Amino acid sequence: MKSYIIHFLRHGSIDETLSGKYIGTTDVPLSDKGKTELRKLDYEYRYPGAQAVFTSPLKRCTQTCKILYPEQNPLVIANLSECNFGEWEGKTANDLNEDEDFQKWLAGDPSVKPPRGESNADFTRRICKMFESIVEGLIKTGTTESVIVTHGGVIMTLLAVYGMPQAKPFEWVMDNGFGYSVRITPQLWQRDKIMEVFSVIPEKKDIED
Repeated sequence: MKSYIIHFLRHGSIDETLSGKYIGTTDVPLSDKGKTELRKLDYEYRYPGAQAVFTSPLKRCTQTCKILYPEQNPLVIANLSECNFGEWEGKTANDLNEDEDFQKWLAGDPSVKPPRGESNADFTRRICKMFESIVEGLIKTGTTESVIVTHGGVIMTLLAVYGMPQAKPFEWVMDNGFGYSVRITPQLWQRDKIMEVFSVIPEKKDIED
């Protein structure tokens, strides 16, 4: 039976994340260091090929696509965006230390959300609906290998919801420019909404390459 491979990749680094700020839907570009690191990774590692590339609309993802997949014309999907942190955008945990809602949110309370932002439950619902529609489209069109360039929070949440082996979101953490490959078997997906996580990407090139 035909299976479908999806490669999840986290965008390159941005200055704001390195300084500990919560950056969700704020549209900041890759840092110069982030661009340099991606080009170095592309030289030293082997990124998977794909028939289709999907990306979050935010600059840090579209710029990552241009560096790693310059010949592809990625399909931009709004709901691949990171969680909207609302009034917490651009602030650090220290800035929000005395905010009771922030402490509940950190503890995983699904009903609490940042002011003018998304709750964890809303975020999960949004990206799961989006991902299931992507999978449906891949199966319908017979597109057997694709790449999704998106955000760490999106990838960790989707792997926690659908991935096997089962793991908590934080257990799927990854560095910028890295990610995971998953295999979807249509019969298993349609029955149980399960996908197999089988590899960390990209792979280190052999010295001969």
